[in-house]
Amino acid sequence: MSIRISPSILSADFARLGEEVRAIDAAGADYIHIDVMDGHFVPNITIGPAVVKALRPHSKKVFDVHLMISPVDLFLKDFADAGADIITVHPEAGPHLHRTLQTIKRLGKKAGVSLNPATPVSDIAHVMDMVDLVLIMTVNPGFGGQSFIPLLDKVREARAMIAATGRDIDLEIDGGVNDKTAKDVIAAGANVLVAGSYVFRDGPDSYASAIQSLRGEK
Repeated sequence: MSIRISPSILSADFARLGEEVRAIDAAGADYIHIDVMDGHFVPNITIGPAVVKALRPHSKKVFDVHLMISPVDLFLKDFADAGADIITVHPEAGPHLHRTLQTIKRLGKKAGVSLNPATPVSDIAHVMDMVDLVLIMTVNPGFGGQSFIPLLDKVREARAMIAATGRDIDLEIDGGVNDKTAKDVIAAGANVLVAGSYVFRDGPDSYASAIQSLRGEK
């Protein structure tokens, strides 16, 4: 199973986001993880569709857009038009998850569902036929730099649910991922790792080595 790395630009230098996206692309990132927060669904405010659109010319890599906003349905088209490739939503962010995923697919994008630490995997059992990515939060969403919550049993449960579908569905982990926790979540079945502070903390010269260490290449 190939491991893909999706650095979260939440930890990048916001004064030079275009340069940062180009740098992590050149350093070997597979996806560009974009955390969208509204100060309502989660206790922080980050960026909107205009910033995603502005960043789009800076990389041809997959834009992995995680919407931590509610109500989410109103903004799906805006983020699709801005250049998102994967749009990930939370079950709690709207009244009808199935309809939300239908909308994402109708917009021609891959659909993801994110599970907060207390949200059970069983909540998405009846939408697995529509899902392209399952994101398990190993911190409470809203801020970067938090400590990893060891939900390895949940990761294994999600991997088993994915295997039962026979479909090619990414299992992504976000929260407290570093070279040590990466090994554990990969062993539990994850194949996409989101890392913010671990990748960005030492500046552009370290991006490639940080990404390689998350893959277990060094």
